Amino acid sequence: MDEQQLNRYGRDRLESRQIDELMGLASGLVADGVINEEEVRFLHGWLASHMSISKHPLLSGLFDRVQEILSDGVVDEQERKDLFWALRNFSAEDREGGEAVKSSTLPLCDPLPVLSFEGKRYCFTGTFNYGQRKHCQEAATERGAVAGSLTKKTDVLVIGVYATESWKHSSFGNKILKAVDMRSAGVPISIVSEPHWVSHL
Repeated sequence: MDEQQLNRYGRDRLESRQIDELMGLASGLVADGVINEEEVRFLHGWLASHMSISKHPLLSGLFDRVQEILSDGVVDEQERKDLFWALRNFSAEDREGGEAVKSSTLPLCDPLPVLSFEGKRYCFTGTFNYGQRKHCQEAATERGAVAGSLTKKTDVLVIGVYATESWKHSSFGNKILKAVDMRSAGVPISIVSEPHWVSHL
């Protein structure tokens, strides 16, 4: 193994340890069911001091979100609630297997559709790595789409990346189930994941 490979191996091991540390940190922060401003600032400090992993796509989104929350000097209830769910699902574990829960049970379209925006109606549900829901809506409307609530005219339902196998019991589960019922009834609605949507931006 040459020096370059050794350096890469060392970085990979360090990144793996730090991601494990962040998962433990996230689990601790949500253990009492709430996130307060002091905890938001603590998390920001931790991420800022671990930029080597904060550049990871998933974690950079978390870092950007925390920075944005703190940017105006006010941490409001909705921001704390969004961050709580992001951290809770990031640290979620399969109680039986002890492994990170995957979103493979989500009722996503298969095969995944090619997405367009002009004149299309989008609905967003869940917690997003891209940013708050309003930022996702803005990204869609800037490209010519209409973003709003779920109706029979909705073309695409986008599910945030922080979704786990417990989605049926989550606050946004009813919206997903409604979309599945609509699709089963012949309504031409696409149900896609956040990463798939982002790949079309």
